[in-house]
Amino acid sequence: MKLYNTLTREKEEFVPVNEGEVKMYSCGPTVYNYFHIGNARPFIIFDTLRKYFEYKGYKVKFVQNFTDIDDKMIENANGQGIDVKKLADKFINEYFTDAEGLGIEAADVHPKATETIGDIIRFVKKLVEKGFAYEASGDVYFNTSKLDRYGKLSGQNLEELEAGARVDVGEKKKNPADFTLWKAQKPGEPAWDSPWGKGRPGWHIECSVMANKYLGETIDIHSGGQDLIFPHHENEIAQSESANGKPFARYWLHNGFLNVDNQKMSKSLGNFFTVRDISKHFDYEVIRFFMLTAHYRSPINFSSDQLQQAKNGLDRIYNFLDNLNYLKDNTQDREFLENEKAVLKTIGDLKNKFLAAMDDDINTADAVASIFEMVRQGNTKLSGSSSKKMVIQIEKTVKELCGVLNIAQKQSSSKLDDEVEALIEKRQQARKDKNYKLADEIRDQLKSMDIELQDTPQGVKWKKV
Repeated sequence: MKLYNTLTREKEEFVPVNEGEVKMYSCGPTVYNYFHIGNARPFIIFDTLRKYFEYKGYKVKFVQNFTDIDDKMIENANGQGIDVKKLADKFINEYFTDAEGLGIEAADVHPKATETIGDIIRFVKKLVEKGFAYEASGDVYFNTSKLDRYGKLSGQNLEELEAGARVDVGEKKKNPADFTLWKAQKPGEPAWDSPWGKGRPGWHIECSVMANKYLGETIDIHSGGQDLIFPHHENEIAQSESANGKPFARYWLHNGFLNVDNQKMSKSLGNFFTVRDISKHFDYEVIRFFMLTAHYRSPINFSSDQLQQAKNGLDRIYNFLDNLNYLKDNTQDREFLENEKAVLKTIGDLKNKFLAAMDDDINTADAVASIFEMVRQGNTKLSGSSSKKMVIQIEKTVKELCGVLNIAQKQSSSKLDDEVEALIEKRQQARKDKNYKLADEIRDQLKSMDIELQDTPQGVKWKKV
């Protein structure tokens, strides 16, 4: 399996620190609001990578943090007249609601910044003692000039970074590129006691500390959006490697940007959407499927048309699975014919293509294409005269691969409730009695229940619309 490592700018063979185990850290949300559609992309992509590792037999430990104290948290809490903890608790719960809808499995550990304060203080103290950080009027800064390779992740050198940085009047930094580890308390802000006075952690330090605490000094994979490469992940490397004297993460994975209607998403442009907003118009599963139809490192354009296309594609897979379910009850229970063996070989080859795509830097776009080709082959080759064994084998393969991506996992619509079953039977009887008016009325009634019927030579089929 190869992964594109932002640090080396190359695809590299994945070799974990410990054989058979994967230690993953992925940056989580700042919980001051519902997470937006851009946030959803890394959450979905790296959840998929985790699932694929598990599918391949790795034991995965996955950590994703919650930033529950920072400037935005304080600003939003003050604006609502509530304390920061109440705001955080609310939107952590809302995160889990949206994440569950998107098919995102909870991390093994979801540490919070406010619950890791003691560890953060000890980590900052270690950096100060080793000469990599300094205190100035209650603030603590990381001294970037102490590192020879600061900027190695983003590909910028310190001189370039300092030239682009700005030191505000009154700041106490030694160098323009130095960044905050600990922030002295301002009036009315939440704060914790520390050796440098009351204050709170800077943003970058929490991820270094949490990864170190729950995964160790050197982890396998650190992931997040492309926007986090600099300064967040760059600063994590600086802190972690200075404190521990070891490489921090072996593989750095970053997903590409998401645009909305070919424009950068922003509130000022009026194209800023939360996942909760979108879920009112499209099922959560459609959002997940949409994200998987592009390679994670490529930019992706988000629009209603693109989501509708994703819905149509997902429906195509569901309808195929429904057809297979129907065929299982209406085909012959016999051994494979020679032509069926050829079909199953094609399906097996497509499964191998799926796995090769996933092994090639989690290329979910090509993996999805392999599933669609299986659907096409099945629709072309399967009929009422097919063997039940072939139908079952194809169904097993398609469900297995959909399971890797966690798509098309809802209960088959063939499990209709008694009322709908009775209506379909009643319509069939009406057709036999040539009572076409009643048959049409029942069809319309079912359509109002989002059940669309299809009269085929093999009998009545249906799908949810």
